[in-house]
Parts: sequence; C-alpha cells; structure tokens
Amino acid sequence: MRRATIKDVAERAKVSLKTVSRVINNEPSVMQGTRARVLHAIAELDYEPDPSARNLRSGTPFVVGLVYDNPNPYHIIGVQNGVLAACKETGFGLQIHPVDATSPLLADELVEFVRRSRLAGLVLTAPMSERDDLVKALAARGVALVRIIAATEDPDDGLPCVYVDDRDAAYEITEHLIQLGHQRIGFLWGGPQHRSSGERYAGYEQALKDYGITLDKHLVVPGDYTFDDGFRGARRLLALREPPTAIFGSNDEIAAGVLAAAKSAGMNVPYDLSIAGFEDSPFSRQSWPPLTTAKQATEDIARHAARLLIAGLRHDAYEETSVAVHNQGFVPQLVVRGSTAPMRPSAPESKTPA
Repeated sequence: MRRATIKDVAERAKVSLKTVSRVINNEPSVMQGTRARVLHAIAELDYEPDPSARNLRSGTPFVVGLVYDNPNPYHIIGVQNGVLAACKETGFGLQIHPVDATSPLLADELVEFVRRSRLAGLVLTAPMSERDDLVKALAARGVALVRIIAATEDPDDGLPCVYVDDRDAAYEITEHLIQLGHQRIGFLWGGPQHRSSGERYAGYEQALKDYGITLDKHLVVPGDYTFDDGFRGARRLLALREPPTAIFGSNDEIAAGVLAAAKSAGMNVPYDLSIAGFEDSPFSRQSWPPLTTAKQATEDIARHAARLLIAGLRHDAYEETSVAVHNQGFVPQLVVRGSTAPMRPSAPESKTPA
C-alpha cells in the first residue's frame, strides 16, 4: 500500500502544503483550529514525515550558527535570546560558537565550523561582522551569513545586515548632558576593534562641536567594554586638575565602573558627577542611582538578524507580511535616570573684608 504523502495530508485537511509543513515544524503561526485539522489528517492517514527528504527539499540543513567575541556577558545573552527566538519560530536549531576575533585563521575556522556542524548559515556579531576581509572571505566560500554592525545607514554592499545607529544615540546622550549645563564631559572608549565604540565617540564629538564646546583630549580615555576599564578611566579623569563634571561611558559596564570610582572617592552622584552609559543592560538598572543610558533593543536586533538569515535560506519560512526580508536599521533611545542631574553651580568665592 502506498505511503501517505504531505500532499495527501494537505488535501485531506483542505489546507496548503506550506500550512502542513508549519504544523509539522511546530511553528506558532498556525491557528489552533487549522492545526487540529492537520493533525487529525496526519493521524487518519498514518503520515510520517521523512527528515532526510525534508532536508533535501529545502536544500539546507535546519541549524544556524551564532558567532561572537565580546567581553560583555549581558550583551551576548541578549543576542543569544534574540537569535533563539527566531529559530524557535521556524523550527531551526542553534549552535553557538565563541571565537577569537583577532585570529588570522578565523575564516578557515568558521568555514570548518559550518561544514562540521552542517549549518545553514551564520549570524555574525561585532567585531567579526565589521571585518570586511572576513565577511568577503566567508561569502566567497559560499557561507550564508547576516551581520550585526554599527552604522548610521545601510552599507548597501550586497550583503545582508542589521545596522545600529550608535552615533545618533551617543549624540543624544551628550546633548542631554550639555543641556544640563555640563561643559567638561569625559568620554571613556570601548574596545577600538568594535566599530560601535568609534561611532559612539563620533556622536559625542559632534555634539560638543555643534554646541560650541572645544574638545579637550585630556577628557577622552581609551579602554575596553569592561567594568575595570571604566573604574580605571574614571580615576584617571577625576585626578585631573580640572576634572569633568560628567562622564559618558561607551557602555553600561564602563559606566558602572565610573560609578564605583566616584563613590570610592566620596562623590555624590549625580550632584558632584553625572554619569551616562549605553545599551540599557542590567548594569544600568541595578546600579544606584540607576544609570542614564541609550536603550539598545539587543534581543530585537538579533532576532531580526536571524529572521533575515532564515528568510534568505527558506523563502517559505515566513508569511510575506510577517518579516521584512531586507536590511533594517535600529536607533537606541535615550533613557534618563537618576545618574544625571543639572550641573551644580560653583560656590561663590569668599571675599576678605576690607
């Protein structure tokens, strides 16, 4: 007796082949009534999906990889959650692969990772996603990928990406501090290998310029996206003969380090020193006072990147109206909290009576 096919199930349930596929993949986009009708038809026909045929029909395996090298665990957890959400929507699996972004053999390592794990494609995070040589090498060797990058606009280079306008958000943070009356605003860099750090510095620099404030290089300190570099950078700035009245850390972990340094020096935040971070990580919400920051929708950004990758691999993965199969930009939004306040007026100089 002939085995039932997916077409038989679709005809019995009076639905499309795509709907039967979604029910088999346990995708959440199918209405309960339709799902029940398809499952009933599957039971009646004793239909058994063939996993190997499924892979052959799609032309791709049903697993994607997430590649990262970032010292900030909260950021990575957010990215993982976002990519995983997209995978669950479509029945894809996820392989997570930490790497050394500076490795000269990284392209070979990632090609081998894709081959060995039978991956359909990769979601690349910064700083790997911003290495043009790496991205071009992977694309040339047939690796499907989507990049998450810091950029003010779509790079329009033919390769799919999700871009985050850190520059505009950093401008808004700096402008907020200036409008509170601060003129001496320190800036603590994140890792220079991350384009986001340079974009955030560019926003800071442009805001100072637009408000007629001369950039003082003594107020700009290099470092990495870590609490320790925030603490050390703040100590260096606060030791200046003319210390800043506000400090902008390139991420919330840096800003939390600044807050610790200020408290260790006996300063009252925000009245002696205003502090701002970036990303709206748990560091910003759990600090006291909570940190003014730029809310970066990390999970949404990563989820869209994964959806973009999966939609490119399988054109039937989503209804046409449920996912935009094109590059998309995000702009982090200013969140004002208790770590920033108007600059305290200078105490008037005492006059010696005649």
